[in-house]
Amino acid sequence: MPTDEKQIASVWTRPHRQREQLSREQIVSEAVRLLDAEGLEALSMRKLGTRLDAGATSLYRHVANKDELIELVVDEVYGELEVPAAGDPSHWRTAAGGSAHSLRSMILRHPWIASVLGQVGLVHLGPNVMRMSDRLLAVFGAAGFATDEADQAMSTVIAYVIGMTTSEAAYLSMIARSGQSEQEWMQSLRPAAEQAAQPYPRLQEGYASQRDKDPQKIREDNFDYGLQRVLDGLETRLGRTGG
Repeated sequence: MPTDEKQIASVWTRPHRQREQLSREQIVSEAVRLLDAEGLEALSMRKLGTRLDAGATSLYRHVANKDELIELVVDEVYGELEVPAAGDPSHWRTAAGGSAHSLRSMILRHPWIASVLGQVGLVHLGPNVMRMSDRLLAVFGAAGFATDEADQAMSTVIAYVIGMTTSEAAYLSMIARSGQSEQEWMQSLRPAAEQAAQPYPRLQEGYASQRDKDPQKIREDNFDYGLQRVLDGLETRLGRTGG
């Protein structure tokens, strides 16, 4: 097939059809609620149609398949991100760090997203993803990074957040399935963990130091520690390039 006749399979490359009885916005909002409540495995066009009191055929008028639906819901939740406008170059770390924490919070609110980021369609073409990317690029540009390196700096921070938070979201989902709170789960695990650590003095010391700490605070501190080290590296790079 000639190159100019090939079509890229993505919801963002087709016209958006508006219909009176069921809108794309209704479909996406209900899909997010379904995903938040039951996870990615529960999502199907048939089940979503039932929740909307509409047949799957009605949904297919707006989205061609489940992959396109995932593109839409990913972009929908990206609309929750808070990325400060680029301003004083000396405040770039605060803006970049705040954006990273906002991304982490979004993923933890919607843990299903961790398993689909970067895997389905042309998610990056969504308007909310593009808006977030443009604002974050402006933050790094204002800091002094050249255009190409601003993109690399942004990608580095996002990769750190997604890498850390994917594991965190999976951990919290496992605890949720147990029916226990995080504190209860940690308390029930502690005797076995401390017993297993007996031959390893450094692990024993680590467990002892965290015994009475809030596990949520530990997770937040660990995330921020790594984030600040990533930003340290980018700040050092700025100094070397004269930014």
